[in-house]
Amino acid sequence: MNQPEVRKVSVAERKRGQPTPGMTRSEAIVVDDLWSGTAITQPGAVSGWHHHAGHDTILYVTRGAFDVETAEGVVHASAGDFVHVPPHVIHREGNSSDATAEVVLVRRGSGPVVVNVDGPDAG
Repeated sequence: MNQPEVRKVSVAERKRGQPTPGMTRSEAIVVDDLWSGTAITQPGAVSGWHHHAGHDTILYVTRGAFDVETAEGVVHASAGDFVHVPPHVIHREGNSSDATAEVVLVRRGSGPVVVNVDGPDAG
């Protein structure tokens, strides 16, 4: 019986993730409809507007502040918090702290992982 092997991806082995101005993403493991990686946002930075097509995004803040802005408002998260961003929700991320923010991301779904748009009313 062939079992899948356990796989590790070190920091050095991560691939550059899909670009959005204002943040740096890295890709760790992608399996079928599951994507994982990290995002880093510098202090005071705000990313460009974007969405994640048909992907649910779950993120865990490991350090700094991670603020998710949508047309409806802002969700403020800090180290130890989880955040869920549903599919197709146009948003941008910011870091309102004076420390670099880092989050661990897991996405499940279909379509492009990142779609950059002009603003919260873009479609």
